Amino acid sequence: MPSLYVCPLSRLPETVAACGASHLVTLATLGSTVERPAAIRPEHHLRVGFSDIVAPLEGHLPPGEAHVRSVLDFVSVWPRERPMVIHCYAGISRSTAAAYAVACALRPSVDEADLAQELRRLAPSATPNRLFVEIADRLLGRGGRMSAAIAGIGRGAEAFEGTPFHIALS
Repeated sequence: MPSLYVCPLSRLPETVAACGASHLVTLATLGSTVERPAAIRPEHHLRVGFSDIVAPLEGHLPPGEAHVRSVLDFVSVWPRERPMVIHCYAGISRSTAAAYAVACALRPSVDEADLAQELRRLAPSATPNRLFVEIADRLLGRGGRMSAAIAGIGRGAEAFEGTPFHIALS
């Protein structure tokens, strides 16, 4: 069964090793250096650089359509034989937004609100980046339902970083 693992940067090596991931998505502030675990082949590692913001802010780059599209395109060619890991610095906002978007893309028959509730159950601290979700909602043709579902689960529990979790995709 294909699985998607989400973690903070501090737990990246152990998460990749524990789940046997073959693919990795790094969502980090533009210019950040993240060392790719040796188990991940370079061509199976997508790096997407943007800040964890939802409105323009001097010196920062908000998520845009190209960022979201690159994640969705990368996942669309993932063979799903082994897990994929998605991480950001804290494992709370960018990575949970991307994981939610991926779950919606790969499980199109599942209700967006059900997927958001599953995310909340699996990750109490998850606070998905609303702009990333809004863009994914539009690209996936979900008619605002993804954004409404994430708004419905509200802000996650306060945390310095999220606890690694996984979402089954079948």
